[in-house]
Amino acid sequence: MQTKNVVSISLGASAGDYDYTTRFMGQQFRLRRFGVDHDVGRALDLLARWQGECDAIGLGLVSDHLLVGTRRWEDPITAELEAAVCEVPVTTGARLRGFLDEWAIRHIQAHEQRCFTNARVLFLSGLANYAIAQAVSEYTHNLSFADPLLQLGIPAILGSVAQLEAYAALTAPVQRPLQGLWGKAPASARDVWTRLVLGRAARDASVLVGPHDDLAAVGRGALNHKMVLTSAIPDAEVKRLGEQGVDVVIDRTPQLLERVVGLNVIEAMIIAALGRQSRDDVLHDEYLEIFGDMKLAPRILFPSGRPRRVNRFAFVIHPLSREYLKAAKPVELVSRIAPSVVLPAVEKLIAYSPPFVYSKITGIRSPTGTEAEGWLITVGGTPKELLAHSPEFTYRRLLAAAKIAEGLGAQIMGLGAFTKVVGDAGVTVAKRAGIPITTGNSYSASAALWAAADGVKRLGLLSRSEDGRVAGKAMVVGATGAIGSACARLLAMSFDDVYLVSPEIGKLLTLRETILADTPDAGVHLSSKADENLRDMDLVVTATSGAGKKVLDIMKVKPGCVITDVARPLDLPASEVAKRPDVLVVESGEIQLPGGVRMRDIGLPDGVVYACLAETIVLALEGRFESYTVGRNIEWEKVKEIYKLGLKHGMRLAAISGVNGPFSDEDIGRVRALALAARGRWRGREPASPPAREGAPPAARPEVHAGA
Repeated sequence: MQTKNVVSISLGASAGDYDYTTRFMGQQFRLRRFGVDHDVGRALDLLARWQGECDAIGLGLVSDHLLVGTRRWEDPITAELEAAVCEVPVTTGARLRGFLDEWAIRHIQAHEQRCFTNARVLFLSGLANYAIAQAVSEYTHNLSFADPLLQLGIPAILGSVAQLEAYAALTAPVQRPLQGLWGKAPASARDVWTRLVLGRAARDASVLVGPHDDLAAVGRGALNHKMVLTSAIPDAEVKRLGEQGVDVVIDRTPQLLERVVGLNVIEAMIIAALGRQSRDDVLHDEYLEIFGDMKLAPRILFPSGRPRRVNRFAFVIHPLSREYLKAAKPVELVSRIAPSVVLPAVEKLIAYSPPFVYSKITGIRSPTGTEAEGWLITVGGTPKELLAHSPEFTYRRLLAAAKIAEGLGAQIMGLGAFTKVVGDAGVTVAKRAGIPITTGNSYSASAALWAAADGVKRLGLLSRSEDGRVAGKAMVVGATGAIGSACARLLAMSFDDVYLVSPEIGKLLTLRETILADTPDAGVHLSSKADENLRDMDLVVTATSGAGKKVLDIMKVKPGCVITDVARPLDLPASEVAKRPDVLVVESGEIQLPGGVRMRDIGLPDGVVYACLAETIVLALEGRFESYTVGRNIEWEKVKEIYKLGLKHGMRLAAISGVNGPFSDEDIGRVRALALAARGRWRGREPASPPAREGAPPAARPEVHAGA
């Protein structure tokens, strides 16, 4: 069988030269590479020497003729090298690169946790990678281009594809002479100048795009924890980048042979195998046929030897009361002089302040190996101020926060505390924001019951019946809300009787129908007032949006009752809780994050966050960049799904906390002892008549009370 000969003349380093034989498209090929270390004269000599002794020639590490926007111009060096070859077909691989590069971006996005979604991507040359930039721009607006700096020495980084196109149009006529002037500057001065400007841009980016040979210009420290998108990178270069801190290298050129070769070589082999006279003689359908049966895939390389991916999130917080404003030292000092004047004034003023980044969160690492980092972005309004303004007032601030998050590279943003209560509970913000939004209510519902179950178990005052149900009664106050309705459905599966409290009678009736459809043997009782059956409850979940209004009388609660307060701000202030040391009041379920978490204080133990924030982090770790939980009616399936995803990524219930911090075993033991001592006196009182279970004759069914 005749051996086809393909020669690659590369402007790159001669250290990468090779000479070996392989098979491709059913034919035998001898491949030879000659690097000229950027010596164009030597390249011309080699082209004259080899064009009569091979079937096709590939030109490596040369600039493609550019098509940017509506403008096209030829690279003079590439044109000179191409013109020097007249006896055999010659190619730079540009045609093949044109569609393989776009395919590589879409393949990576689909199979690698959507790694380009809102990523901050820096192109060393946008002109040379215009097709890639267009493909990536479908997934993120955070694109930057170093063309003015690296080509002309201008200390500017372009910030969009539109700016790149304008730059190309303005500089095309004078590009060569300007590059010549910049090239005459002392090499040491060029290096220092380039690293100063480019290093700053690279540190802000999460993905760098460019030839691996050019990455040295970025500077050593700026490559730390970066993803590099390059082409035809040898293993030795992958190792070198790993030593400089790069986490992931994506070689968008598929490895079709035993060793890595450039697309100029692959395209030259295709032309030679088909016996064509030029690259333009190969039809698109022929390319499709050639690659159709091959298992094409970009190479995903991890220089450290282990996969490492970091997804990004943001979360909106706000002060929960005037007291939180004292965290700012100037406010705290001035408030000592005239607290009744200063704090109300500051509370009103800060509600109009623009959002800002309060803290960066790093060190979150799932057992799966995926990592997450994010930012806490604060808006200034307290619950009182947020409720005093129209929903649009809060929407504008949340959309401004989303804009900040998008610019930071966050791929999803969560809403915390009252920002998810105002208006339509995140629906409008999710529609208008440039990144997905979640309220966290699905995980809040799961975590609330998680904490309640832990509290009931540790108190040890209830038993389970033969069918696995808890032999007790549970109540949900605010049962028709997003979190309350999910809690009600969960409790109906595990408690003998569940009492649902809400003034929204129509919604209560609908919720009962939904619960009985899922759990036909559930004991469901309805009321518009919490105090009606409060004294018989073993577990109470408060999930209202009462903004500090009193929702139940804690003095009517049975000793040993567990109250899980899911509301923010709390339904039960510390002064109320202190009245009943024989009752365990849990401030919902906080979540311990996996890994060595680093962040500013948010009023919880180290590494512990609110469940709504944990939902945002779980979705980031899972690569689920979607508006997962928005609106007032959360989906039952998502409540269960987010709980399972949390376990998958190492989330666990933190030590359950009350108004004074985490409960120790001694604290739980003290509540239990006081409850047992008080229950004798409690039983001496006349108990309330319990409502009948669902399924009893109509006359015995519970009355749904009207009123607030």
